[in-house]
Amino acid sequence: MKRVILLVITILVVSCTGTAQKESKTKSEKVYAVSKTNTEWKKILTNEQYYILRQAGTERPFSSPLNKLYASGTFHCAACNTPLYESKYKFDSGTGWPSFDRAVKGNVDKDVDYKLGYARSELLCGTCGGHLGHVFNDGPRETTGMRHCINGDALIFTPNETKKNE
Repeated sequence: MKRVILLVITILVVSCTGTAQKESKTKSEKVYAVSKTNTEWKKILTNEQYYILRQAGTERPFSSPLNKLYASGTFHCAACNTPLYESKYKFDSGTGWPSFDRAVKGNVDKDVDYKLGYARSELLCGTCGGHLGHVFNDGPRETTGMRHCINGDALIFTPNETKKNE
């Protein structure tokens, strides 16, 4: 019985440290249109933006003023100003992060993130590769069913211009 337990433990240890798993966990090697060195990114981003966009960090829930912002406009990448999300697709998920049921078509990339030890769908800016957040399938069923859970510090909001009647 002790040999069986020892064999199972050995198999688990070897399989958990194998190279096949390490290879499958690497980020895609896409070359983005906007590419900068870490030093260049640090010069143009705040500490919080750099932590999220370039180091795949996460802000504290309910800390972003963009979480409850529902004005008409577009949310752009804080690093390269690419339009990522329209306010008409924003909803209150109750999670504490700005949430959308879809992105601007073609402007957000998906990758696999194993940071928590299991696969999650990571969302990246399609222009600069900055980390935005993750996508989950618990969004509004009456629309796409998807929830793009986005860090507010990864975004800059641009309100729509209002037309004045003269």
